[in-house]
This record gives sequence, structure tokens and C-alpha cells, in this order.
Amino acid sequence: MESLLVELGEDPGRQGLKATPDRVARALRELTNGYGVRPEEVIADAIFDQDYDEMVVVKDINFYSLCEHHMLPFFGQVHVGYLPKGRVVGLSKIPRLVEVFSHRLQIQEQLTKQVAEALNEALAPRGVGVVVEARHLCMEMRGVETHGGHMMTSCMLGTFRRDPRTRAEFLDLVRRT
Repeated sequence: MESLLVELGEDPGRQGLKATPDRVARALRELTNGYGVRPEEVIADAIFDQDYDEMVVVKDINFYSLCEHHMLPFFGQVHVGYLPKGRVVGLSKIPRLVEVFSHRLQIQEQLTKQVAEALNEALAPRGVGVVVEARHLCMEMRGVETHGGHMMTSCMLGTFRRDPRTRAEFLDLVRRT
């Protein structure tokens, strides 16, 4: 990190930068602490047998991540839905699952798919839907420098993929304020 500061034309010995390499290292460890967590462990102790078969949706889950191409932030909201088949997961575990995957060097498309597949594997529901909408600072701060654009991705599994009515119900619930 010190050599990068020198390359930028900075003096790594000046007062404001002396501790910067250590601060950056600590920040990167914190921002990528999802590597040390196995998603199945996050939700394993919070799966409950339940005779409920209607859609469960958790929306507006705020997240941040680092783009794996430029290591610049992207951030936004994740919306997750599933159709239980005899088992439900504790409410707080869905945002925690999002956190685990978003705290890795990432691209949005992969994040979307990882959340959907992990929930699908853990619960074996009739279907899972995930929609992610985010701003990407790698696009806003550099390159094209387009401000205010949002990227949206989705991953639909099971009934959410096969049944247009299920997909439409989920997307309608996500759009509601």
C-alpha cells in the first residue's frame, strides 16, 4: 500500500497517511469477511418445520459489496421470496445470507444467483426468487462516469421460474411500497 501511495505522488510518511496502509488492510478484511463463513452454517440452526405453503418475501435488504473487477463498491437492495414446502427459515437469516455473499469480491449477477441457490439448497422449497438492484461506483466514478443508473438482476428457481403467475406475484410484492 505504501508503494501505491508513492506511485500516486503521495508521501506515505505524512501525518494523514502514516496509518493508512493498516486502516486499508483492516477495512478490506472487514469488507470481505464473507469468505470465512459457510452459508449453510448461517441458516442451519434456524430452519423450522412448518405447515405453511404461501409465499414468504423479505424485501429491501440493504447490502454493499466490492466489485471483483475494480474493488470499488456496489450497493443497493435485495428482495428474496420463497414458497415453503414444509420448512421455513428464521426471518433474520435471509439478510444474513445476503451479507455473507455480499462480503466477498463479487459481481451482482453472481451475488443474485448465490443467494437464490443457497436458500434453495437449505430449504428445498417449491421455488425461490431473488431480485437485486444496485448502484455501481465502478461505473459512476470511473470509465463511463454515468451517475444514478441502477442495475437489476434476478434469479428465479423452481415454481418462480416455471409458473408466470408465481413470478408475477413475487415481482408485484417486490414493487409495492
